[in-house]
Amino acid sequence: MTIPLPLSITPVRRKPFGGRSLTEVTGELTDEIRELYTADEVPWVIGYSGGKDSTAVLQLVWLALQELPAEQRTKPVHVISTDTLVENPVVAAWVTQSLETMRAAAEEQGLPIEPHRLTPKIKDTFWVNLIGRGYPAPRPKFRWCTERLKIKPSNTFIREVVAAHGEAILVLGIRKAESQARARAMEKHEKRRVRDRLSPNANLPNSLVYSPVEDWTNDDVWEFLMQQPNPWGYSNKDLLTMYQGASSDGECPLVVDSTTPSCGSSRFGCWTCTLVEQDKSMSAMIQNDEEKDWMEPLLELRNDLDAPFGFIEDEDDPELPPGKKVPYPRPDKPARDFRRMNGKIQLFNGEAIHGPYRQDFREKWVRKLLSAQTWIRANAPERVQNIELITLDELHEIRRLWVFEKHEVEDSLPRIYKEETGEDFPGDPLDNQLVMGADEMEILEEVCDGDEIHFAMVRELLSVERRYRTMTRRAGLFKALEDTITRGYYADHDDAVEFARRKQQLRVDTPTYMTLDEETITDAPA
Repeated sequence: MTIPLPLSITPVRRKPFGGRSLTEVTGELTDEIRELYTADEVPWVIGYSGGKDSTAVLQLVWLALQELPAEQRTKPVHVISTDTLVENPVVAAWVTQSLETMRAAAEEQGLPIEPHRLTPKIKDTFWVNLIGRGYPAPRPKFRWCTERLKIKPSNTFIREVVAAHGEAILVLGIRKAESQARARAMEKHEKRRVRDRLSPNANLPNSLVYSPVEDWTNDDVWEFLMQQPNPWGYSNKDLLTMYQGASSDGECPLVVDSTTPSCGSSRFGCWTCTLVEQDKSMSAMIQNDEEKDWMEPLLELRNDLDAPFGFIEDEDDPELPPGKKVPYPRPDKPARDFRRMNGKIQLFNGEAIHGPYRQDFREKWVRKLLSAQTWIRANAPERVQNIELITLDELHEIRRLWVFEKHEVEDSLPRIYKEETGEDFPGDPLDNQLVMGADEMEILEEVCDGDEIHFAMVRELLSVERRYRTMTRRAGLFKALEDTITRGYYADHDDAVEFARRKQQLRVDTPTYMTLDEETITDAPA
């Protein structure tokens, strides 16, 4: 329960930097940065997202290096920014332009600052895994995206720096005020610090973490950014406007009086993210700026992709205790195969755990993406008319996965691309590598008379035969044929579940016999 303050009591807000002057705080930090920078030959890697915290850290480092004599700027400072390829397009464009501006300014000012835009490998991108392999949309218990899209690219770069120099120092804009969990983690690592401000990194050997603004609040960050000009010539006021536009109420996050809310709630990320209930920042951008109406198809796509758990309230089910809620089954189950990725049936509480998305759902999604991309290019402002919701490299990899790993030899991607974009798919034909073409697959589907499992099994058997036909040594052929038949053994979902239940019960009912090693009588006649 919220207790209102008496009228005579005025809410008290902490002054930026605890009442100290910005000049004093900035001077102390830049002195510290110069001392750490010149203490050794270990290269620095700054994590830069384009947000307020990483911008503040990079500015502090930039200002510190400007004050060093040229002969002391001896080691590189790598600025890495990871583009997941599904970032909020406004933020992605902001960061890309910032990196280009930063590179030119560093060269002009003679600073050893080297910007890098990192992207995930094609096999790790969001759409290759969701549309190509059929991974279900990420959930808290199946968060397959963060590792592939963000952690791998940055860790790979850092490991390369460590391999070349033996060690690296990571400069990050992490702050204790972000969350209680972040504060606890940072305090834990503080106990193992070396050289006062450098903490060990548990995930990356031979790398240390330096967090110069760890004790700053949101107000401190914005106070610094608004009063300290950006040294590489990018506009911090535009950054503030971007944060303001991503807030549902459109309020300026800068502290102007004792009642002004702070700015921490505006967060940017992947526009496809299904780990949150809704994309508040994109919704706010569309609401606050008519020029961003072109982003509505992205928001619709994201909401279509999201399939959150619903809840049964206690009043809907009298058997539940008061206040108790139980989750509905995932509503995306009809879009997913009842078999796991390896074709096996796995039960949980007697029901099948569904696996990857079905072919028709994956085809629907690539169609939706291409349709949205075509519409945006035709209707959006000129600055975003070249937007790529899905890259050609991703489409080529999706096509390869569908045809050669999922044996969907009708090769439907070029046809879908032509229908949705009006252009021919920029890829070589696969006629010489396919056992049959799309027309023959249509005939086979008619012969199977709507039996999807039978059709998929026969199609895969033909593909396996085609793959092994030209091999001199056909080791593995019978295993591949057996696996294909096993996957297509069932009549339907119910038949598969019943078979798995019988198999599970058989293991329970079958007695366990002693092996020869467990025999205690060893003098039996031969």
